[in-house]
Amino acid sequence: MSQHERKEMVVRRLLEGAPPPVPPGLCADAVRRGGRMLRRRSAARRLGWLLLVAAVVAFAVWASLAQPWVEPPSQTTPPLTRW
Repeated sequence: MSQHERKEMVVRRLLEGAPPPVPPGLCADAVRRGGRMLRRRSAARRLGWLLLVAAVVAFAVWASLAQPWVEPPSQTTPPLTRW
């Protein structure tokens, strides 16, 4: 008998037997932990959106003040080549 067949027999015996008893407070604990996880996840999502909006607003304010798309004025006059 191979190891694979032995494992299969053990699994079949486990599946044919009666299911193990469930602890009495398992459902309430799962609901409480699930609610806590959902609240944390939604708070993290809100914080992420808030940081994204703050970054976009900060960039828009900086861009409107610095105007990086405008070429800065020349500090010297161009040389006279043809006169």
